[in-house]
Amino acid sequence: MRMRRDRNGTAVRGNARVSRCITPSLLALLAATEVFAAQPYPAMARDTLRDLVNIDSAEPRGTLASVNTIARRFRAAKFSARDLTLLAPAAHPEKANLVVRLRGRGRGRPLLWTAHLDVVEADPQDWSVPPFHLTESEGWYYGRGTADMKGEVAALVTAMIRLKAEGFVPRHDLIVALTADEEAAGQVNGIRWLLSEHPALLDAGVAFNPDTGAGALRGGRRLFYGIETAEKTYATYRLDVRNKGGHSSQPEADNAIYRLSAALLKLSAFKFPLRLTATTRAFLSADADLEPDAIANAIRAVLKNPADAAAIQELGDNPRLNAQIRSTCVATRLAAGSAENALPQRAQAAVQCRLLPGDTSDGAMQTLRMVIDDPDVVVELVRPSNNSPETLPDPKVIDAIRGAVDSMWPEVPVMVTMAAGGSDAIFTRSAGIPTYGVASIFQDIDDNRHHGRDERIAIAAFDEGVEFTYHLMKALDAKLN
Repeated sequence: MRMRRDRNGTAVRGNARVSRCITPSLLALLAATEVFAAQPYPAMARDTLRDLVNIDSAEPRGTLASVNTIARRFRAAKFSARDLTLLAPAAHPEKANLVVRLRGRGRGRPLLWTAHLDVVEADPQDWSVPPFHLTESEGWYYGRGTADMKGEVAALVTAMIRLKAEGFVPRHDLIVALTADEEAAGQVNGIRWLLSEHPALLDAGVAFNPDTGAGALRGGRRLFYGIETAEKTYATYRLDVRNKGGHSSQPEADNAIYRLSAALLKLSAFKFPLRLTATTRAFLSADADLEPDAIANAIRAVLKNPADAAAIQELGDNPRLNAQIRSTCVATRLAAGSAENALPQRAQAAVQCRLLPGDTSDGAMQTLRMVIDDPDVVVELVRPSNNSPETLPDPKVIDAIRGAVDSMWPEVPVMVTMAAGGSDAIFTRSAGIPTYGVASIFQDIDDNRHHGRDERIAIAAFDEGVEFTYHLMKALDAKLN
């Protein structure tokens, strides 16, 4: 049958509407899904993404405009007022949050999805396209927040509306919390504030966060699907050396810059001991099958004998894997001196530590002092970590996620992962809610544009992610108690 296009540019075969961006694997899935073929959900998701990207929700503009835009969509989809809750701290009305509930049959505790609406700043002069305008070009959507994480938000919103339109009544209540301030270092962090001030709204047995986890691509090939069950937290320290100073014409042995430099050289040579958590052990076991021989052999050696020095060195030389097996501390900023013709009276360095679950900011500070071993270098904690426990993988949760992945990408290995960065999952875990990172949009692991210029996602990957989110929500509802 010949294909034609309607006035919106959508490919049409008979009475069915099919997105022009659908990949072959997704097309096969849609052929078996009459409801999806009959409804404009891909277009709805794209419209939602466009609305969100076109709103500048970076600090300090906030998320109120985004929340109002999404709330209008849910109201139009017949979600009742009691199932749409808009909340913001009284002192920061621009830091708005929206909690949406699809009520179920009460067969178990609610399932919670969390996602943030804020983004980092974007200077239009640095971009080749307007950052706060969704631009479609050569198979990509460009715009600030497409990858982090308005694409995922659009998928969640569309899935909830689709479930409601189909008359689906889940076994559990399904809750989606769309929140503020994840990117602003948690100054008025939405999920943290909701958990503290309105805990009943988010009372759930398990949580899912598509801001983390990974659908990993390399060179257009799907490598793996990562379910995040742990993440590092970060703490920031200041190293401070002070001196009486003097004229640069009479150098003295006790120089603040030299003393600080010596401390940083010690830090650069130091490595925290290897420590494998339940998540990193499971991740490495699966990752060994995907790595080159030298790395794969080192992984298997470390799993067999965590004291194998040669294998530890091999993994430690790989920055990505080194971040998985130990806590790390690194100098990130320097400031010293007041004039080029004066001996420095003060030298400072910022050091950021990324800590494994179970490691604390106080413990890392003691380690820094021990490594530097100089009483004239003052080590101060500037920003403590938000300690967050590891989620011990529940086989039922993992099986449900694996089933949803297999329904669309049966060739893709599924593994648990630990995020070396951070997300709002630390707050739900700290509140006692087991949390899993479940990204829906596959992205190239060698083309990380989060927070960078020309942020983008592939249109085909976005369309598939929209469909995956819908199936994942249903699969988790069906599998869990």
